Amino acid sequence: MKKLLSIGFWELIARIILRNRITILLGVILITVAFASQWKYIRFTQSEANLIPADDKVNIDYNNFLDKFGEEGNLIVIATKDPSLFTPKVFKAWTEMMHNISNHKEVDLVISVDNLKTLTKNDTIQSFQLANLVDSKKTADPKYLQEVRNELLNNLPFYEGLLFNKKSGAIRSAIYIDKKIVNTKARKEYILNSLIPEINKFEKETKIDLRASGMPYIRTLNAKTIIDEIGLFIGAALFITGLIFFFFFRSFRATVISLLIVIIGVMWSFGLLGLLGYEITVLTALVPTLVIVIGIPNCIFLINKYHQEYQKHSNKAKALQRVITKTGTATLMTNLTTALGFATFIATNNVLLTEFGVITSINIIALYLLCLLVIPIFFSYIPAPIPRHLGHLEREYLTSFFRWIVNTVKYNRFGVYIVAISMLIIGMIGIHRMRISGSIIEDMPKKTGFFEDIRFFEKEFDGVMPLEIMIDTKRKKGVMKLSTLKRMEELEETILEIPELSKPLSVVNLVKYSKQAYYNNNPDFYELPTAQEQAFILSYAKNATQNSKENLMKSYVDSTGQFARITTFIKDENGENMEAIEARIRAKANKVFPSPRYEVIITGKPSVFQKGTKYLLDNLLSSLLMAFGLTAGLVAIMFRSFKMVLVSIIPNLLPLLMTAGLMGFLNIPLKPSTILVFGIAFGMSVDDTLRFLAQYRLELSRNDWKIKKSVFATFDDAGISMFYTSIVLFFGFSVFMLSSFGGTVALGGLVSLTLFFGMLSNLVLLPSLVLSLNRTLANEQEFIKPTIDILEPSDEEVDAVEKKDK
Repeated sequence: MKKLLSIGFWELIARIILRNRITILLGVILITVAFASQWKYIRFTQSEANLIPADDKVNIDYNNFLDKFGEEGNLIVIATKDPSLFTPKVFKAWTEMMHNISNHKEVDLVISVDNLKTLTKNDTIQSFQLANLVDSKKTADPKYLQEVRNELLNNLPFYEGLLFNKKSGAIRSAIYIDKKIVNTKARKEYILNSLIPEINKFEKETKIDLRASGMPYIRTLNAKTIIDEIGLFIGAALFITGLIFFFFFRSFRATVISLLIVIIGVMWSFGLLGLLGYEITVLTALVPTLVIVIGIPNCIFLINKYHQEYQKHSNKAKALQRVITKTGTATLMTNLTTALGFATFIATNNVLLTEFGVITSINIIALYLLCLLVIPIFFSYIPAPIPRHLGHLEREYLTSFFRWIVNTVKYNRFGVYIVAISMLIIGMIGIHRMRISGSIIEDMPKKTGFFEDIRFFEKEFDGVMPLEIMIDTKRKKGVMKLSTLKRMEELEETILEIPELSKPLSVVNLVKYSKQAYYNNNPDFYELPTAQEQAFILSYAKNATQNSKENLMKSYVDSTGQFARITTFIKDENGENMEAIEARIRAKANKVFPSPRYEVIITGKPSVFQKGTKYLLDNLLSSLLMAFGLTAGLVAIMFRSFKMVLVSIIPNLLPLLMTAGLMGFLNIPLKPSTILVFGIAFGMSVDDTLRFLAQYRLELSRNDWKIKKSVFATFDDAGISMFYTSIVLFFGFSVFMLSSFGGTVALGGLVSLTLFFGMLSNLVLLPSLVLSLNRTLANEQEFIKPTIDILEPSDEEVDAVEKKDK
């Protein structure tokens, strides 16, 4: 290992690169073409992220529910509060729209006021029959339509909460799409190319604003927004990083090659997604932009070193060789730590994060190699830098900034520690105010029309996010026993008492409606039958549904009659209360459905997502600890000193605590998007720490282990690169704040903020800690050589190797 990362090794690499320029460039082109050929296999996700491993009980319960009743997220709803719906012209347009929607092959069933069925008793055949609520021949009469509205709102409690809100008068239609296409591309194509045009046509004809929602609708428009923003992020990242790069270096050629390198990296990232068969999700959609943001600092470090070397001796060939020889191992280690920081997501045992970790870590290493190969070759073909290109090394704002840092570290270390401790205390106070959010839609784009529609349905119909309760009676046809129905009714009464939940839907509602129909549709009889009424009322219901295509019970009782389903809806803003809500339902369920006679499963997308958020939090904390451990190991290899390990960890831990504290003060919850902030920010920030310590370790050997002289010499060599790369990363991650997704905005803003804190911490707190411990550290380092030389070699060492080679 020592030989592998020695000066001679990198001198060999430099010779190979500079002597095989054409071959290497052709290789890069061929690899790029090969990755481009994989773009056709790129797929976009069609469902929400499942944050829990497949073998977890939460997922097992959810999959058991799906096995019995199919995909629960197949309902699309369309609604309006406009009273003119029950006027001849508008009602005709509504009927036509619903008829067209129901004729699409992707739609299983449409329940709407225009085609609504009511139960009527037929004593002759001892059965209920389904009759039309609306007589299509009379819909031209305004008075008749008002009678239909009154009948619906006042005499059909079975449909309350499903099709209408009695208090506000809001009316909606329920569209059940084919469960087989819910998580496929066909769902997206149907909603975008068929359903939305039908809605737009109705709105244009009637001037009435319709509201549409439901999980398939939300998923489709949410995914479309993600896809649309990929191009925005890439374009914004290229523009902002290129602009900053040019501002620093004032070189058009250096800017162009740097942007070209990261564009190739973006092409590779898309190709890798296709090659590995990964879907583009809300996380993997960020990878191309991350490639740009992470790649530009690599270019800055290498080009800045080239300019520094050329300024020393004005020999272009020698400067290019030393860019590789003197920075090879240091840049490799910093890129490895960044890649390992992202790779820790693989250990979460979560498919979404594992794919994100694999893609980002591979791309970071590939991008490092691309920079290492292309930048020296490019500059070997173009003229040497002119004084204008080297002017950034002595720019006034830089020298003033570093003069302030040096003076602070020299004369005011006590003040530095006071500020650091104050920030630590503030961060700890803020952490106690942090909350965890299990909301599915909290990160969705709030300025879009479909998000406003979600809020409409939450207000009028208590939400669109289904919470499912599955009851196993442990015997066939056990659901339709009156004792079971009464137990279910008792559980539903508890659900009604929970303000966050909507009116539940189950077979109990249908049985109550059956009794109402038996008593000539008198709404006063909307209740469960008595023991005496049970036999003949349930037999009527059975005769009505056994041969009916529109079996009203099939959605709430499985084919064996053993499993029952209760569906309620929860406002997504109550995701944080999910645990308390489930606990209350569970307590009642255990009482009315005692084990082992019954088994009750509480599941549904909101429940699974909320549990997944907590699972993610636990696992990412472990991943973060792993990242700390990896960093500590590298520092231990460099210095073989426990104190230096602490010195390296503290400046990177403080920015994370500050960011966490600000999240508490600003009421930004912990959720899948913001949890990622800490792993990403640490992986990026620790690069500056290792870069500073690597240069500092070299300066120690150059300056006879004189701590102060070595620390301040480190500023002269590595300080500018640290400043440049931190500024690029700060503004690079800020482009995510252009997103319409709250989670992406929070991710970009918080990572940028953390990296800014990290830059100041590494430039001020880190050297202060080193100087405060100078005596003991000097004694330890004076006699101990590092196990692996991962430092930039001195000019004398490079000259010796070059001379030997010649």
